[in-house]
Amino acid sequence: MRHALQALRAIVSRELLKFSRQSGRLVSALVRPLLWLAVFAAGFRNVFGVAIAPPYDTYIPYDVYIAPGLVGMVLLFNGMQSSLAMVYDREMGLMRLLLTAPLPRWWILFAKLTATAVLSLAQAAAFVIVAALLGTALPVWGPQTPMVLAAAVSAALMLGALGLLLSVHIKQLENFAGTMNFVIFPMYFMSTALYPLWKLEESGANWVYQIARFNPFTHAVEWMRFALYGQDPGWSPAIVLGTLAGCFALAAWGYDPQRGFGALTKRGGPA
Repeated sequence: MRHALQALRAIVSRELLKFSRQSGRLVSALVRPLLWLAVFAAGFRNVFGVAIAPPYDTYIPYDVYIAPGLVGMVLLFNGMQSSLAMVYDREMGLMRLLLTAPLPRWWILFAKLTATAVLSLAQAAAFVIVAALLGTALPVWGPQTPMVLAAAVSAALMLGALGLLLSVHIKQLENFAGTMNFVIFPMYFMSTALYPLWKLEESGANWVYQIARFNPFTHAVEWMRFALYGQDPGWSPAIVLGTLAGCFALAAWGYDPQRGFGALTKRGGPA
């Protein structure tokens, strides 16, 4: 156990040190959600009204509604960027060194997932602070704080596990652009990050509404949104945690020496 914890600390410390040396990474992570908050939310404030619906007990401006979704955006993009880093480490040979450590393979992957979640939460906290300075303060502190932390940590782990699973199937860095187009953007835009479900149903976009209902990112955002106001998130925690467990199990299976990454190495692919 001591050896396992030492490995966990080493991997997390490595990722934090690497992040601290990439000064532009935090700025680039914040520019995208802040652009939505400062420009799009301001432009749609009087056009796109949000009616009284759970978890809100009064009418709210658009920037207040999308703020949890923008936190989800930070977590989503960092989770996907972690898959890009995994592919890079695999091509450079670093993943082979990690996976040959005298520890269970799933523990090494869990350590990578923990490092991804820590970085995601740090960037999300930075976004919440800057958003508050811009006038969009989220009710993070209060009796609901443990619920908010549980929701944010679970969402970060789920999206990190999804990135871990994608890294099994992304063979080269050049393929990451396809991941952006076919995974990240549909997952984000077909969710409740930018508009509530009832708006989709009311507008007649039934197929988008059905996809958003079953989108795990929708439930991650809704769990955070309801937690901020101390409301019951329904089935969202179970769906988020179930997706987390499923993605991590499949990623661990994919990194098995007999299949996934191991099979790729045997075929002469990047190691």
